[in-house]
Amino acid sequence: MKIFQIIFLFVLIIPFAEIYLLLQVGGIIGALPTVFLVVFTAVLGAWLLKIQGFATLQRFQASIAQGIVPAYEIIEGSIILVGGALLLTPGFITDMLGFACLIPQVRRKIAGYVIENHLIQAGGHFNQAKSPEKDVLEGEFRKEE
Repeated sequence: MKIFQIIFLFVLIIPFAEIYLLLQVGGIIGALPTVFLVVFTAVLGAWLLKIQGFATLQRFQASIAQGIVPAYEIIEGSIILVGGALLLTPGFITDMLGFACLIPQVRRKIAGYVIENHLIQAGGHFNQAKSPEKDVLEGEFRKEE
C-alpha cells in the first residue's frame, strides 16, 4: 500500500474507533467522568508537550553551538509536534499514541529509524560524514570589482 492510502485509512478508521471507545467508557464510568478524563489527558498532554518541547529546543541549540548537525533534535521536534496534536484530539486511542510520542526513549528510537532508513539512504547530508571526499569540488575563487 502507498503511504497516502495508509494515511487515508487511518483518518477514516480512527474517528469511528474513538467514538466507539468513548461510548463504551462512558457507559461504564458515566458521561461526566469520561469528559473529565478526556479533558485531563489534553491538559496533561499540553503540559508534557511544553516540557519535552523546551528540552528538545535546548538540545537543538546546544548542538548548533557545538557545530553538530542536530538531526535527532529536528526529527524529535516533529515527533513531539505530532504527539501534541494527537493529545489535543479528544479520544483514548489518539491519547495513547500521543503519550507514546512524548516518551523520550520511544521518540529516540523513532528518530533513529527515520535517520538511518530514510535520510541516509536518500543521500542526504548525513551521508557526507562517511565519505566527505566524495562530493568535494576543488577550485579557486576570486572576487573582481
